[in-house]
Amino acid sequence: MSRVGSSPIKIPSGVEVAIDGSTLRVKGPKGQLEKSFCSEITVKKDNDVLYVERPTDSKRHKSLHGLTRTLIANMVIGVSTGFEKNLEIVGVGYRAALKGSNVEILVGYSHPVTVKKIEGIEFEVPAPNKIVVKGADKQLVGEIAAEIRAIRKPEPYKGKGIKYAGEHIRRKVGKTATA
Repeated sequence: MSRVGSSPIKIPSGVEVAIDGSTLRVKGPKGQLEKSFCSEITVKKDNDVLYVERPTDSKRHKSLHGLTRTLIANMVIGVSTGFEKNLEIVGVGYRAALKGSNVEILVGYSHPVTVKKIEGIEFEVPAPNKIVVKGADKQLVGEIAAEIRAIRKPEPYKGKGIKYAGEHIRRKVGKTATA
């Protein structure tokens, strides 16, 4: 039995779950998410608890069992509390600013790079060197944060660039003069 897939998902108050065949809709205070799952995996609702079940013990069903349960749990957490990724900008003259609902980033290029707002995602810039990406969909929040980081990845010599908050950058030693 899958240890991840067999654990039940508790539905917090204020969150509505609707199961329609292999499609699941979750609605809460932070938004609404909808996802279709493999029709072989069944999702059952009993009061305020969701159960994910698989038909057989084949390798494919075991892997889909745990995956489906995790995706549903992330949907429930997303619409109730939401997800966020924090990014830090390191470098002299490197900064970010909100322009309307978009983020404008200056990281050493001849022009500012603009990241456009996507539906379901919010940007915050609490300081010129910090960006916060928020949303209900965990996958979308991570994808947008990765795209922002890819604008100027941290380099290994001085550590300049855009990195995740708490990310450790492995440093390299620069060139040394020969005697």
